[in-house]
Amino acid sequence: MPIDLSVKDVSKRFGSFTAVDNVSFEVETGKFFSILGPSGCGKTTLLRMIAGFYDLSSGRIAIRGGDMTGVEANKRPVKLVFQHLALFPMMDVKENIAFGLRRRGEKGIGVRKKVENILERVGLPGYGDKRINQISGGQMQRVAIARCLVLEPVVLLLDEPLGALDLKLREHMKVELKKLQTEIGTTFVYITHDQSEAMVMSDYVAVMNQGRFEQIDTPQNLYYKPSTSFVAQFVGENNKITGKLDRDGSGRFFIPLAGGGRILVTPPPTLQVGELLEVFIRPEAMIINPGTTPDSVNKINAVVKAVLFDGGNSGLLCVIEGSSNELTVRLPQNVPHDIRANDRVCVAWDPARSICFMSAGVKTYAEL
Repeated sequence: MPIDLSVKDVSKRFGSFTAVDNVSFEVETGKFFSILGPSGCGKTTLLRMIAGFYDLSSGRIAIRGGDMTGVEANKRPVKLVFQHLALFPMMDVKENIAFGLRRRGEKGIGVRKKVENILERVGLPGYGDKRINQISGGQMQRVAIARCLVLEPVVLLLDEPLGALDLKLREHMKVELKKLQTEIGTTFVYITHDQSEAMVMSDYVAVMNQGRFEQIDTPQNLYYKPSTSFVAQFVGENNKITGKLDRDGSGRFFIPLAGGGRILVTPPPTLQVGELLEVFIRPEAMIINPGTTPDSVNKINAVVKAVLFDGGNSGLLCVIEGSSNELTVRLPQNVPHDIRANDRVCVAWDPARSICFMSAGVKTYAEL
């Protein structure tokens, strides 16, 4: 598959502060690639370097094999959709879309045909004469994207374009953007702090933290096979329990809980007994009041602190008996229940569904 965007060992420093630290990745033609991370992690700085608004401190950016070093922003084969869209309110839809074409000297019937064609492709046929204040927020998003796509960029860059929309419209536009990208086939590079946006829309996602990429992978692998503790916590919901790794007489690994309980784990081979372990368990991996289970399954008692109603994502907030560890457990939707706050429940899960990492930056108990 051809490569539309190649970023190699790219860094950006502002004085003594490093905003982007030795980042490398490639995006294949026609893929939807997202950069996901918290505010201040460097993702917008990286996007602006690709667009040509910031110079690189080091490294190289290439688009379709062409080195972008020294190439000005307006001469790069990329276009950027801003979070606040920057549509011109004094112009109608067709004039907004035609703006870039006219700026580069195109005139006449050719411009009109290109505008009509791109309106058709983004699902807005017949909207050319409407004023910007006459269309919805989702339609404005499509106009902003159409204004970029009509210039036929190799890569379309999107800087959190759904951030200003209300929740309901944002959920709708996630699906619409993915459909649009699939139909048009242009390579999208999308940045967001919203993991749901990245997971729903993307072919590949890079999780960014403190200027570096923690993991680049498919949404499925990021969710089920995170490679770092940060990714496990940032992508999706997770319960985190920290404890000292131990081993019983049968050779099974576990971490003890206050009050005498324990959690069986399958630690990475590099971890040793006595090291602090971070254990992550997805809420949906747990079963409430499971009945008879084998000894190889974790089974702990907990007290319900609150019932968290959220439709199909409803769950329980529990506290493990004898400890301060809280767990969020997903409620099954196909089984009726009458669980209430302060009820005592049993929670079970397969240790293989837990993800374990050595606690970062923490000494072993032997060293404390």
